[in-house]
Amino acid sequence: MPKTLLLRLGAAALASIGVWIAHTQNPQAPAQLKLNKIANDLYEIEGDGGNVAVYLTDEGVIVIDDKFERDYGDILGKIKSLSDKPVRYVLNTHQHGDHTGGNAKMMAASVEILAQKNARANMVETKMPGVPRLSYTEETEVNLGGKEVIARYFGRGHTNGDVAIYFPADRVLHTGDLYTIGTSTAPLTVSPFIDYSAHGSVVEWTKTLDGILNSGWDFETVIPGHGPISNRAGLVEYRRNFEKMRDSVSGMVKSGKSRDEIAHTLTAEFGWNMNGMGGRSLDPMIAELKQN
Repeated sequence: MPKTLLLRLGAAALASIGVWIAHTQNPQAPAQLKLNKIANDLYEIEGDGGNVAVYLTDEGVIVIDDKFERDYGDILGKIKSLSDKPVRYVLNTHQHGDHTGGNAKMMAASVEILAQKNARANMVETKMPGVPRLSYTEETEVNLGGKEVIARYFGRGHTNGDVAIYFPADRVLHTGDLYTIGTSTAPLTVSPFIDYSAHGSVVEWTKTLDGILNSGWDFETVIPGHGPISNRAGLVEYRRNFEKMRDSVSGMVKSGKSRDEIAHTLTAEFGWNMNGMGGRSLDPMIAELKQN
């Protein structure tokens, strides 16, 4: 790997780790969380971090992601308002602290945590709390109370350990941060955070989304990693706009456009926030596209 690319990726890694530390060590009070019903046995908890899915069964509760540590009590309170059964499993969509921050407290309460092998390795490498005891490479299933949840790895994107999670009985998909929705009306509704410290890839991201869309999973409702409940058409549109954004930047890189020119295009045409996660992805993304 060229020295310049290594330096850029190293800078991205430091920035990304700094973001995680800022999130997980943030002492502010928990934000108000909102409980939304998806189906008779499936709910979503939104607010303050990644979207949480709550799946009710007669033998216990299956949870997808658990936000920040500070949200643990509120999450458990909302689950108890739905069921008197204990949380039995948490499946992490990837390793970031706004999706895994409650892991340690869940584990202390005898909840089993599962994560994709790469996501677990990233947590170990960055010394994150709540590292799952169980991991898998391609796919795992949780069967509880006659209900099934499937988690499958389709490839790199936001990180190298993102999984999509499928609830076949309710035809619902949870994408984690492979698909996020902001409040902007720009075509790409939120700046995608390509976490190069966790081996994410702007080149591979659309291939990963194609894997999900062509998986044979029969879903209509989509729970994104952040933002309001969506659907298959919304995910297809996001994938299309992501490719449009990447191809635009790739063309600018190949024609020798400057970093500032690329940043301006991303801000003006695709709604990127250069002061946020999108801006932290810019330099390593340009470096990756120069190699492809």
